[in-house]
Amino acid sequence: MYRYLLIAAFTAAAMSFGALGALAHGDATGVVKERMDLMKTVGDAMKSLTEMMRGKRDYDADRVRAAAREIADHGGEALTRLFPTDSLDGPTEALPAIWTDWERFSALADQVTGYATALHAAAGNERVRAGGGMMMGGGAAMMGGTRMMSAEVLATMPPDAAFQHLADTCSSCHQDFRKEKP
Repeated sequence: MYRYLLIAAFTAAAMSFGALGALAHGDATGVVKERMDLMKTVGDAMKSLTEMMRGKRDYDADRVRAAAREIADHGGEALTRLFPTDSLDGPTEALPAIWTDWERFSALADQVTGYATALHAAAGNERVRAGGGMMMGGGAAMMGGTRMMSAEVLATMPPDAAFQHLADTCSSCHQDFRKEKP
């Protein structure tokens, strides 16, 4: 149940980012605008994936691969390079915690790439649904948990598991490093 709530919260955040983010983008310039654009691209891809994973849209492995590739291409260094030290000028949703906990922020950015790449690889795997819910990949913990599921292992599992780890990573990053919407 917790995972469904997490997915629902992430979906709502992604959709609100698209609607509210468009307003903020008008005043943003430079690297802040670049990262807002990157986040909108990732948010749109996550929204598409969420709709398929929750059964609101037909599952299409090719569309999953395309969305996963889009996200993977925008994680890791492609993401962290858009956060030069103290780039908080203008309208930004970034919190100063990014720079005070750079190691964790950078690790989450790398996880986005790893989990999106795993989802890309797992897209054609058989999907497993138990009790109407998604298969969650064996309960691996996120940052700060007791263990992490490797991207290599996730690539061999149902795509739902890789997606869940990807969504959890995005949610963790937003929770710790992004201002809450008013």
